[in-house]
Amino acid sequence: MKTIGILGGMSWESSIEYYRLINQLVKQRLGGLHSAKSVMVSVDFAPVEACLARGEWEQVGAYLVDAARQVESAGADLLLIATNTMHKLYDRVCQAVTIPVLHIADAAGEQILEVGLTRVGLLGTKYTMEQGFYRARLEDQFGVEVLVPGEDDRVLVDRIVFEELVLGIIKQESKVEYQRVINDLIGQGAQGVILGCTEIPLLIQAQDVAVPVFDTTFLHAESAVRFALDNGKTGDQRG
Repeated sequence: MKTIGILGGMSWESSIEYYRLINQLVKQRLGGLHSAKSVMVSVDFAPVEACLARGEWEQVGAYLVDAARQVESAGADLLLIATNTMHKLYDRVCQAVTIPVLHIADAAGEQILEVGLTRVGLLGTKYTMEQGFYRARLEDQFGVEVLVPGEDDRVLVDRIVFEELVLGIIKQESKVEYQRVINDLIGQGAQGVILGCTEIPLLIQAQDVAVPVFDTTFLHAESAVRFALDNGKTGDQRG
């Protein structure tokens, strides 16, 4: 079994889910008392988020590179950046370490193709929804058309992430709003929806939506377990 490295803390609410899912999946595969071999470096999210708000991506990249090198130094054989938004800096992290870095959008793209969909909606932070780093990867590498909410709904989705979900606050009224946004995307032709923020599955589950849901936290964790247990075989790992 390979050692799974996790770059977490963005937020710790979803990092807990990564740890839980990875260990549950290893137990399902191996049974008995088995659990995952893993190491995690968890950053302080407050200064990271402050840099994001100021558009200081260079400084955010420095935080991630430092943490990724700590993960590798601790003995990890592969690395997960446990957040969708920070995959904007995926290439920079890859260049800073020698171990494979599993891209979260690849985990989603592989599953979307497996179920035969070609057009999906995307919910996430404003950075993930509005900037090209995430949608372009799905479109270019998997041929999946990605739809995002309109401007007002992007603001709403992002606000709920940062003002509620990363703080562990789960509100029924926010779930209803997310369901409305998802239904609007379905009305535009979305055949499924990507929960493209690792906190969103804390609010929305498959039973809440009328189309297939792609939980990126679960799919990313699952890809790491496959890599760890199946001789390092999974999809594209480095860009």
